[in-house]
Amino acid sequence: MTKTLLCIGYSYSAQALVPHLEGWSIIGTTRSAEKAAAITSGQVTGVVWPGTDLTPYLEQATHLLMSASPLENGDPLLAAFDLSAYSFEWVGYLSTTGVYGDHDGNWVDETTPLAPSTRRGKQRVAAETAWQAAGVPLHIFRLAGIYGPGRGPFSKVRKGTAQRIIKQGQVFSRIHVDDIGQTLAASIAQPNPGSAYNVCDDDPAPPQDVIGHAAELLGLPLPPALDFETADMSAMARSFYAENKRVRNDRIKDELGVALKFPTYREGLADLLRRERDQP
Repeated sequence: MTKTLLCIGYSYSAQALVPHLEGWSIIGTTRSAEKAAAITSGQVTGVVWPGTDLTPYLEQATHLLMSASPLENGDPLLAAFDLSAYSFEWVGYLSTTGVYGDHDGNWVDETTPLAPSTRRGKQRVAAETAWQAAGVPLHIFRLAGIYGPGRGPFSKVRKGTAQRIIKQGQVFSRIHVDDIGQTLAASIAQPNPGSAYNVCDDDPAPPQDVIGHAAELLGLPLPPALDFETADMSAMARSFYAENKRVRNDRIKDELGVALKFPTYREGLADLLRRERDQP
């Protein structure tokens, strides 16, 4: 029997799972007909949602991945459907490490109480709770800051617009999109409903170190160092610095057997640069 994955929100992270699902049928929702047409291929069918009745696709799906963000009034899929009526073998929900809130640079793991301080984090906790009550074989993946092909610091460093924002003691956890893909695939191969997994690399690091290393790899001067308190930043950018924590990833290794392809940003940035240079 052919396996079918329905991705609600055919996101950057969801796309990283597809290469691990050889022979599967993939259905991905997007918000426009143009985007739906662009992702449609031999393996992937693009569907516009909202706008299309998802009922036949939910009935067809053996696996479901929720990649779309919650709205102010809750999760959009749960608001539209009773998912307990469908026969999924595996359901994945892509959440964020922002659900843990601020821990002043200390370590958190999946047993840490959820205490978000931002609006986005609170919405995610509410969505996780709703999904846990949805009557499906749920697996929650709390993603750290995502980077990968097309989403790295090199463009800004080359343009001279990159900045090294310095906030004493601040670190962020990150994850290469390819490691998200292999983690999801590992969970599909050995489902454990009710589990939550932190998906991050081994090296929570100050953001200025990442930018500095990118400049070093390019052989360019270090971008200017700016104090966080006086730096000209958008409210959105500044909000990310409101929480400071180091996120443990032992569970994806111990339970799922994941061996990270990019255990730190150093390997990850080197990979991005190598891919750039290998392009014709």
